Amino acid sequence: MTLRRVNLVILVLLAVAFLIVVQRNLLNLSDFLHKESPDAGLILPFESELSLDLRRESGRKGEEIPVLITAAEDRLGAVVAAMNSVYQNSKANVVFTIVTLNDTVGHLKVWLSKTSLKNIKHKIVIFKPELLSGKISKDPQTLEAAKPLTFARFYLPAYIPETEKAIYLDDDVIVQGDIQELYETSLKPGHAAAFSNDCDSASAKGIIRGAGNQNNYIGFLDFKKEAIKKLGMRANTCSFNPGVILANLTEWKNQNITQQLEHWMELNTQEDLYSKTLAESITTPPLLIVFYKRHSTIDPLWHVRHLGNTGAGNRYSAQFVKAAKLLHWNGHYKPWGRTSSFSDVWDKWYIPDPMGKFSPVRRHS
Repeated sequence: MTLRRVNLVILVLLAVAFLIVVQRNLLNLSDFLHKESPDAGLILPFESELSLDLRRESGRKGEEIPVLITAAEDRLGAVVAAMNSVYQNSKANVVFTIVTLNDTVGHLKVWLSKTSLKNIKHKIVIFKPELLSGKISKDPQTLEAAKPLTFARFYLPAYIPETEKAIYLDDDVIVQGDIQELYETSLKPGHAAAFSNDCDSASAKGIIRGAGNQNNYIGFLDFKKEAIKKLGMRANTCSFNPGVILANLTEWKNQNITQQLEHWMELNTQEDLYSKTLAESITTPPLLIVFYKRHSTIDPLWHVRHLGNTGAGNRYSAQFVKAAKLLHWNGHYKPWGRTSSFSDVWDKWYIPDPMGKFSPVRRHS
């Protein structure tokens, strides 16, 4: 009897110990999931309930190269051409994060699933425009430029949370080089991003003369305003173009870059800090302030721009355009429009819309 009783007590004790261990493990798991959940105490700039559309192509291995691009309904053809050019010109394991709005998701999914892009590795997330409440002026002159998706680049770490580096691309670009080369560009210690400077780039020389101060800080910011004066920035400092960004997301988060950008957006709505010489740019000024003399540079051939400016694109030789690793049609004249320069280059990468909603405008048509 005594031996049985002892065995019974031992079994009870073992059972209690087992239950305690299980309980602790469950609590630890709960804490872990709470910490790892992207929604835990964080207001995300996208709809987290959207199931991500992730397709994997087995033929590409190695380190993932995250590329973020936005997809507006009226410019979906641009997104498709840009993604296709990146994908076809590299053997790297590229993963696209496509930021869009609710009314565009269906059209985008059809375009990606019914064409040669079906094997591209990607996820689709929906931007939340309400995130910009109180951060954009309600001035009718700037509303056209204040399209919500233009600010998606401000929230890079939220969209791509599990990586050290990422690339942001405007939709009106064509990539002719291997995107891995851009991804491997070195950033200086402490720098959260690299951009292409406006003054010393191949695309700036001789092209934007006579366009005011479009390549300097004074072209984007009002240096008469007290908040700008206090920063001690030089008005003739060379600006940069944020249509292509290589970001160190660890530094971005550590330096609270997103919060800094939001601060200047909010302050502008109160004090009107942006220059009036460039009527359209409301995305660039906060980036110029936050990254003043605190950014690395991108090889000029990795951001050849102004192809969409009046007459500017025509100044490039066909040989130079062919040698460029990334072409950017920033400006009014887009390559899917009637009067753009080098639209034939863009056409090589465009994939027709299976739904027939989008089609490039050409003179012969």
